[in-house]
Amino acid sequence: MHTDRLAGVGVSPGAGYGPAHRLVRDIPEPHRAARHGGDAAAERRRAEQALERVAADLAARGDQAGGEARDVLAAQAMMARDPGLAAGVAELIDQGVSASRAVFDAFGKYRDLLAAAGGYLAGRVADLDDIRDRAVATLEGLPLPGLPADPLEPYVLVARDLAPADTALLDPALVVAFVTEEGGPTTHTAILARSMGVPAVVGCAGATAIPPGTRLLVDGSTGVVRLSPTEDEVARAVRAVAESSALLATVTGPGATADGHAVPLRANVGGPADIAPALAAGAEGVGLYRTEFLFLDREDPPTWEEQQDAYRAVFEAFPGAPVVVRVLDAGADKPLDFLPPPAPEPNPALGERGVRMFRHYPDVLAAQLEALARAAGGTSALVQVMAPMVATAEEAAWFTDACRTAGLPSAGVMIEVPAAALRAADLAAVTGFFSIGTNDLTQYTLAADREAGALAGLQDPWHPAVLDLVALAASAAAAAGRECGVCGEAAADPALACVFVGLGVTSLSMAAPALPRVRAALARHTLDECREAAAAARAADSAEAARAAARVELPALAELSL
Repeated sequence: MHTDRLAGVGVSPGAGYGPAHRLVRDIPEPHRAARHGGDAAAERRRAEQALERVAADLAARGDQAGGEARDVLAAQAMMARDPGLAAGVAELIDQGVSASRAVFDAFGKYRDLLAAAGGYLAGRVADLDDIRDRAVATLEGLPLPGLPADPLEPYVLVARDLAPADTALLDPALVVAFVTEEGGPTTHTAILARSMGVPAVVGCAGATAIPPGTRLLVDGSTGVVRLSPTEDEVARAVRAVAESSALLATVTGPGATADGHAVPLRANVGGPADIAPALAAGAEGVGLYRTEFLFLDREDPPTWEEQQDAYRAVFEAFPGAPVVVRVLDAGADKPLDFLPPPAPEPNPALGERGVRMFRHYPDVLAAQLEALARAAGGTSALVQVMAPMVATAEEAAWFTDACRTAGLPSAGVMIEVPAAALRAADLAAVTGFFSIGTNDLTQYTLAADREAGALAGLQDPWHPAVLDLVALAASAAAAAGRECGVCGEAAADPALACVFVGLGVTSLSMAAPALPRVRAALARHTLDECREAAAAARAADSAEAARAAARVELPALAELSL
């Protein structure tokens, strides 16, 4: 490793230049012997109020930020209000421990349980630490952990890792790039960075040792971070970004390859707040409407009226265009407060979530489907409804029947479980369309937790095994006359988007800022070139080799600086 250069994983493209600012996170550990004055009830109230204040702040940040951040922060607020954690804090306070120390110790025990559980829950340790630190800071009257106060100029945010609350309300005009020492391409930091259009590099060893104020040039495409670059290097990077942006701006209209093969380009949205960016980027509809934000962090389920208003706002924004709605993806690691607590699971990522949860609570699904049908009435949007975590044809048929009963004729399933891709022909016989979720499909195919930074090298949708499964699903869909889109984060990679088209994928959906890049990449390559790139990638023996082989067949990517 060169002293003037660090390397990580580029997860959000573009270049950012500015002084390094470290995230202020260190909250002093409360003294181990700290005791309260004897009024346990008053101390319990202090702890309860501090945790509730943290939860409310997180939820408010999510509401203000909207989109991806709202879903993430709502889930984190639920953790702050967890009854089990509150009981652990109260028990320690009853033994004489101070509120601050009780919070610290109770969260420590819970933290160990999450880390030992592995899978998705282990990836939530950073979120739990953030809640603990915020609660302790509130109790001790200390400044909350967070961003630099009143920076003098735009800066590069450097951290060991970023909690959702850190990134939710970032101003892209001030934060020109992220660099984190931990994390992988599908962590919350990466997803939110892409949705904001901010260059980001994660998994960058040595990042936290960068002296504050050091000028950094961050390449979110290659993952390279240059320390104290020369003026010429900065000028070249800025010029390349400007030239690329100018080229991308010349490509407008519906998504299509150079020889006219139509590839609809749609947006991933989390609610009405994401409509304006999607329309501004030229989205041809919605390929993934996440509905979780309506259900998380509440003691009662949303009413029909609440659901209808949120759904209708998106439907009316895309008249005559497809809007693909994913029904509530919750359960296991994302429990719903208005349902009985789930039984403990050793690996929630492989537990009762998505369509599996609905089999236990069909009334929740029926209510959501009815609200969707009512919201669709009177609009011209082409509403399509899909279920997450489908593994078998029997599950697909059950969900399709439920949609038809509710008056929703277009029902489909997500392909994110390897079994669903391997037996896609069986699923195509009983459902209307496929949408491939590359994040989970990659995680399950390679047995690599998408939240584990140490496994970032395996959490790569370019792996030929993942591409093989995409090809199987697309081929089965085509044979049955079904559509097969991709709505996972991988669709935002211009090169991989071309490969997906070459594999037979019929539409692509992504965060709005990525749409111009993918549109331009497709417009400069023919369908045959996309097919050649796909074949070359599948013939490789690793993700890195697949990426390199595909780019050889896609020469215009370099011309576009993609």
